[in-house]
Amino acid sequence: MTEHPIEVWHRLVKEQNPRGLDALLDADAVFFSPVVHTPQRGKKITAMYLASAFQVFFNPTFRYVREIVGDTDAMLEFETEIDGILVNGVDIIKWNEAGHIVEFKVMLRPLKAVNIIHQRMAAMLQANQ
Repeated sequence: MTEHPIEVWHRLVKEQNPRGLDALLDADAVFFSPVVHTPQRGKKITAMYLASAFQVFFNPTFRYVREIVGDTDAMLEFETEIDGILVNGVDIIKWNEAGHIVEFKVMLRPLKAVNIIHQRMAAMLQANQ
């Protein structure tokens, strides 16, 4: 049996392993950023955003605090602390029948958290290009 996409995601997060994204993402995956106006389309750019997020979000304080999982989508609420700011957000993930993620949306609160994530992600994306 193929591993459930959310189980794969949790394993990659736990291992802090962005290399596993290639097998998990669909070729036509779309990433919705909390700070970028337009959807980011395609596996390559989606993987780039998520790999940068691995470095920005996943510190020892990161944890998922709630999950709602359906047949083809899930909402994972998370918390992490960055520079003394509590970041609260959700990952909204949709996958296809092959178990590949086709849509990944991140929403954040409060405004201070959005601002710090915007700064950190911009720097990380710039460094990874």
